[in-house]
Amino acid sequence: MLTYANQLTILRMIFIPCFVLLIIYGHPRSAMLVLILAGLTDGLDGLLARMLKQKTVLGSFLDPMADKLLLTAAFVTLTIPTVPVAFHIPIWLTVTSISRDLLIALAALIIHLQTRHTEFPPSFLGKCTTAAQLITVAVVLLANFSAAVTPLLDPLIYATLLVTVASGLHYFYRSVVLIGSYQSAEPDSGNKRD
Repeated sequence: MLTYANQLTILRMIFIPCFVLLIIYGHPRSAMLVLILAGLTDGLDGLLARMLKQKTVLGSFLDPMADKLLLTAAFVTLTIPTVPVAFHIPIWLTVTSISRDLLIALAALIIHLQTRHTEFPPSFLGKCTTAAQLITVAVVLLANFSAAVTPLLDPLIYATLLVTVASGLHYFYRSVVLIGSYQSAEPDSGNKRD
């Protein structure tokens, strides 16, 4: 049975095609509204899971997946030059962001296969990256119908690039340390078996 929190997370995933279609058909205001609704469900599902003591394994996978799918869909859609919006996310930022996510997923898979380690909690820099990317999407959308935010675009885009690269390097460092700690523990565990 799905918990209320998981149902909200699934609702957030259902918002993704709506969000993309609204951008493609040139409705940045409506897309912004959907983004706000998605953000509200993100906050609510975590709150409900804690309040109702309904934290589940499914929820721990669905929640970050929903966030990542929404951000990736938004970045890709807002990068395409033919999408009818005045402001776009630069392709180099989208490529960097997606490449970072793919490398983190690959590193997690390698670590799991090598060590059977299954827990990969997000780092502080990882959370900052998600927040920066979400703010970038929101400001790019806002810039399409509010000139007041356009001076923020370039500084925000470069700040997002910086934190994306920094968090990618940090995850790489954490992966190396984790694999190293398992490799150094292996001889000890072998001696104990003897």
